Amino acid sequence: MCQIRGVLNQKSLPVITLEQGLECCAPLAREPLTAGGADELAPLFKAVADPMRLRLLSLIACHEGGETCVCDLLAAFDVTAPTVSYHLKILREAGLISSERRGTWVYYRINPGVMERMSAVLAPGAVI
Repeated sequence: MCQIRGVLNQKSLPVITLEQGLECCAPLAREPLTAGGADELAPLFKAVADPMRLRLLSLIACHEGGETCVCDLLAAFDVTAPTVSYHLKILREAGLISSERRGTWVYYRINPGVMERMSAVLAPGAVI
């Protein structure tokens, strides 16, 4: 039995047949991540490793029009405005989001190229 299938208990992974007729799950990526690629991506994944930042990123990405005002983000959390601003700063410094001040409010949007790069690591069969 494939060790990966046994551990994950998933039946949806593609199965490959080896030369001796043994079955195993197909690899999740075509090539391993290079040292440079890992150095590039680690800060991005570190930035989204916090539950609040992951939720902020999700709220921004799902907002109609592709951007959202910080005032809308504040309403989604039971924390102070400086706390939300701190987490947004970390996402912005990592390059996951960008911001634009309009009057008294700041609007945030996802940086799609950075998100695509992160997604490529997680996509089965991706070339990294």
